[in-house]
Amino acid sequence: MSKLLDQVSDKIRLRHYSYRTEKTYIHWIKRYILFHNKTHPNQLEGEALNAYLTYLAKEKNVSASTQNLARNAILFLLY
Repeated sequence: MSKLLDQVSDKIRLRHYSYRTEKTYIHWIKRYILFHNKTHPNQLEGEALNAYLTYLAKEKNVSASTQNLARNAILFLLY
């Protein structure tokens, strides 16, 4: 997982995102991967993101803005 997160950090730095954004995105990407039992994101189906966001909303009771932040971090990872 570390190599993947290093690649994400490099990609974020190339786009000149803030340090705080980098740390936040890494946090949400880690949680996403751990939620799916350390499965590499390239191996996950399209419903994996929806399942994770639903989990955040129903089980963790996070706000809509937090869900959007997690979604943006994961989409950054995937594209």
